[in-house]
Amino acid sequence: MCTRFPRVKIGDTVEDIEEMLSQHTNQFDSIDYIYVVDDQNILQGVISIKKVFSTQDNETKVENIMKKDLVKVTPPTGQERIVYLALSHGLKALPVVDDEDHLLGIVPYDEILKTFNQEVKKDIFRFGGLFHRVGEEYTSITSSAWVMMRSRLPWLIVGVLGGTAAASVVTSFEELLSKFLVLAAFIPVLVYMSDAVGTQSEALIIRSVALDPELPLGGYIIREFKVAAMLAVVCGFLISVVAIIGWGTYFLGAVVGLSMLVSIIAAVCISTFLPLVFRRFNYDPAVATGPLATIISDITTLGIYFSMAILLLDFLNLI
Repeated sequence: MCTRFPRVKIGDTVEDIEEMLSQHTNQFDSIDYIYVVDDQNILQGVISIKKVFSTQDNETKVENIMKKDLVKVTPPTGQERIVYLALSHGLKALPVVDDEDHLLGIVPYDEILKTFNQEVKKDIFRFGGLFHRVGEEYTSITSSAWVMMRSRLPWLIVGVLGGTAAASVVTSFEELLSKFLVLAAFIPVLVYMSDAVGTQSEALIIRSVALDPELPLGGYIIREFKVAAMLAVVCGFLISVVAIIGWGTYFLGAVVGLSMLVSIIAAVCISTFLPLVFRRFNYDPAVATGPLATIISDITTLGIYFSMAILLLDFLNLI
């Protein structure tokens, strides 16, 4: 936030603005907009530089040409929210006000772009599973092997532990697999689908909460559950048909289809609620939600799959 920017008061004219700019331009950090305040420094409106110089009558009052429908932020507003507001409204700067609309400063264009660049890099590193402090130099050419290894290793270790836990789940159903080996063929697709759908839900909830802190969570969760149910039905039906046609057994189609349906819904629930839990305890959900949600989802999917198989086999008196 910068505090050196052009501001005028209600009652001033276009001529007053032009005179101020001609005399004090070098004193301002940003001159994209002229901000209009009253005697109590309460923000009333904003005027673009283009509007000022396109107004032919220099005696025109600022209140007659200022924009009153303002996009503004407060000091606690998050960086992602600021970037979103600026880009979505096509603004080069955003005014910063307190709870009573007193003008405190502005977020200039260069800070918005800098923040945008940092957020993009942070997201890229996070999605790539890299532990790296944004702002530090990181390239595949200049960075040392130690720096690159240190930034990539933590989540790989988490993945190893999670994979080991998943392997133990599979091992616990070893007897079932020895009798019905065909069940193992569908483990990869079930795990992949639950991870894919969960990752989508995770990205959406993290983005939505970051951009709108007042997001109505109840309505959002209900809508996401409806979407999950529809996706689960479609994907479950498709994989069931594939299993029946490809392997010629209705039993396998039923097990795989039902498991796909339940595991997708479970993955969406995990990936939606886990970021909210992190947020509730004031921890950035974007940092650790992904790997943790994936591990939990994988283990849950395997448990659902084998449990569904045992229940159906028992129902059919095949075991």
